[in-house]
Amino acid sequence: MLVLTRRVGEEVVLPEVRVTFTVLSVSGGRVRVGVDAPDALTVLRGELPDGEAGAPAGPARPSVSG
Repeated sequence: MLVLTRRVGEEVVLPEVRVTFTVLSVSGGRVRVGVDAPDALTVLRGELPDGEAGAPAGPARPSVSG
């Protein structure tokens, strides 16, 4: 596992798969991360069991730029 330290607005980029993770905010023990990925790529939260890609992730929130 690669462990990185990032500040709000900084990114981690996976160029081979055109995925960018951006730290949107840090508040207490919570970090909001934005994921920019191609539409053809499925992105799931780690706590979702396999096969629940269509499960609702909770209330939709507008995107926030850092």
